[in-house]
Amino acid sequence: MASSPPEPFDRRRRRARRDRALARFEDHGFLTHHIADELLARLEAIDRTFTRALVIGAGDGRIGEALRAKGLWVVIADAGFGAARAASGVQCDEDRLPFADGAFDLVISAGVLDSVNDVPGALLLARRVLRPDGLFMAGFLGAGSLPRLRAAMLQADFAGGGGVAPRIHPQIDVRSAGDLLARAGFALPVSDGEALDARYRGLDGLLADLRFGAQGGVLAGDRQPLGRMQAAAAHGAFLSEADEDGRVTETFEIVYLIGWAPDASQPKPARRGSAVASLASALKTKG
Repeated sequence: MASSPPEPFDRRRRRARRDRALARFEDHGFLTHHIADELLARLEAIDRTFTRALVIGAGDGRIGEALRAKGLWVVIADAGFGAARAASGVQCDEDRLPFADGAFDLVISAGVLDSVNDVPGALLLARRVLRPDGLFMAGFLGAGSLPRLRAAMLQADFAGGGGVAPRIHPQIDVRSAGDLLARAGFALPVSDGEALDARYRGLDGLLADLRFGAQGGVLAGDRQPLGRMQAAAAHGAFLSEADEDGRVTETFEIVYLIGWAPDASQPKPARRGSAVASLASALKTKG
């Protein structure tokens, strides 16, 4: 029998680190807070009434609270045992959802898809738990994020004299995310991105936000901690990017996804060759 392909993320470590972030998440989870607020704002602009929602990623609970305030029946799921228990929710990995097909008409995922082992599988399961014409929304950290941290870790590895170790998660860009949404069978898929900047006095502040914002490293395999010389090189490289005020600007590229579970009532693209006027004629300059 063929063996399963290796998974990029350590599931046990990921669960533990989501639980570890609980105590200080309110102070450091600004990234998930921002994603949650943006998703709620986008949902508000959609003229549709929903009744049963699945929130993937407990966060600080603001999505669940907002949806319950609107009268929805809400289930919260999180990979962390403690995080799920604190939210009175269900513990499960995003690519192993235990819910019945068609159980919800709204699924919202905030700040978690970037560290899921099987993203295509997670998207497929999200579509399956939706009723026809149900809505899926997600936001997560995407490609191009953390350029200052990447450069600092590279300098640290150079200072160690060895090879470059994998320290930053592989990331998905906007176009690829949209393709994955379509491949999972969502109708009317839309993907877009947003750059969010944060300013730090040093590397420790950034690492604290990642660690206690549940965005820390959970790569599988043996960890290679930084030695004293490497740590000094990383801190120095990070501060070398400081502005005149002594702060370093780090960038978080956020990817947003929206898709609908297929339904016969949804608009369909016109049949190829069915146009009654040519584009060339429409674009001709008059006079």
